[in-house]
Amino acid sequence: MFDLPITPAPRVQGLVAGKASPGGGPELPVYYPGTGAQVSVLVEDGPEAVAAAVEAARRAFDNGPWPKLSTDARIAVLERCREAILANVDELARLECVATGLLMRELRAMHMKRAAYNFRFFADYISQTAGQRYDQTAGFLTTVARDPVGVAALIAPWNAPVALATMKIAAALAFGNTAVLKPSEQTPLALARVVELLQEVLPEGVLNLVNGRGPVTGAALVEHPGVDLISFTGGTQTGRQIMSVAGRNLVPCTMELGGKSANVVFASADLDRALDGALIGIFANNGQQCLAGSRILVERPVFEEFTGRFAERAAAMRVGDPMDEATELGPLASMPHMNRVLGFAETARAEGCRFLTGGARREDLGEGYYVAPTAVVAPSNAAKVAQEEIFGPFATFLPFDTPEEAIAIANDSAYGLVAYVWSDHLPTVMTMTEALRAGVVWVNTPMMRELRAPFGGYKASGVGREGGAACEAFYTEERTVTIPKTPAPLPSLGA
Repeated sequence: MFDLPITPAPRVQGLVAGKASPGGGPELPVYYPGTGAQVSVLVEDGPEAVAAAVEAARRAFDNGPWPKLSTDARIAVLERCREAILANVDELARLECVATGLLMRELRAMHMKRAAYNFRFFADYISQTAGQRYDQTAGFLTTVARDPVGVAALIAPWNAPVALATMKIAAALAFGNTAVLKPSEQTPLALARVVELLQEVLPEGVLNLVNGRGPVTGAALVEHPGVDLISFTGGTQTGRQIMSVAGRNLVPCTMELGGKSANVVFASADLDRALDGALIGIFANNGQQCLAGSRILVERPVFEEFTGRFAERAAAMRVGDPMDEATELGPLASMPHMNRVLGFAETARAEGCRFLTGGARREDLGEGYYVAPTAVVAPSNAAKVAQEEIFGPFATFLPFDTPEEAIAIANDSAYGLVAYVWSDHLPTVMTMTEALRAGVVWVNTPMMRELRAPFGGYKASGVGREGGAACEAFYTEERTVTIPKTPAPLPSLGA
């Protein structure tokens, strides 16, 4: 029905030390969500190919120049990585669109620019890092320095592959590590091209790429004894499995996992801005965001007005071709995921939810994976659609009467990634921000990612944080050196 944004490579393979991966697994189809048509095949990397990638990264770390480069030299390389992305924004955006169905205008303007900025950010960050010195103990000088850890396994999600994977790549490399990247098998196209471009900038083996399914390629990667640390963004259940394996090997992890974030709207809010923010919070990125404001809690005096206006606006959203500049909501990333989201509509009906809008596939848009923007009023916060992460354009509304009730509802969740608060009443804002159990709280704004600040979640939303200092702590080891200023007196044992 819609034109393909770009013709991708007919066959996508991993890269090990700059050369095509040996693969070893089956060929997996890659589909364009806009039409449901197959556009490429991905060669899955089996355990032998994964081992080759880890060994290449290990050689580059143990014997190569990268970990030993001066900070100034590493900054120069990171800047060249940024330039390589910026020089290919259009191609990368089109490849990302083919695999994900994300809106082309957002991919160009935000995702690819953010990918380039990730390298600039960490180049700037390491330019200002410093060690520590302690002189408090008389007669001794103690210094603390940070060293790179080693080989990083970086596992990226399918919902914003390039933007999120490059955060991991830039951080791992900035601090002197080498890496093996595994994208989602659903969305490998743009990341394969990014890694290919960066091979022209980085020393051999510093960044390697393996492709395939989690239980095959991912499992081989996290189980490999040559991996020194793991950074994963994805589903909570998969995160638990990875941490279980990593724990047996004493490998540190950061896990950015699921969310069921509360978006709390008070009658004291600027309701026009809150409405815009609520729509962005759930429908941006085609609804496929771990930080989506998917539980919208509205104070009862304005509940009916707000939900009515939300439903009217949601129903009027332009759903369709992600290449069209006028499109506001594109397709979901895959047919299984679309069916999963539609399954929650059936669950909502069975639970007695009141539908405000949507809840069905857009059959009029052909074979693509299009779902109408959906909003329901749940009978209580115990409903599955209020507790389980749907990861699609599906908002669940709940009313509340007091700030205390809003806090109780918001915190009654297995997750705690982000929360949103809309109010122009400062005491209400302060009460909420201090009581919400979430790693990030946004006040009167839908989304703002400050890379200098830590990002991550409470509870089942993850372990560890990403951000400037948080990444420095994760991707480096601390080394303490103590030196006596003058020869210290020592007992002469056995003299």
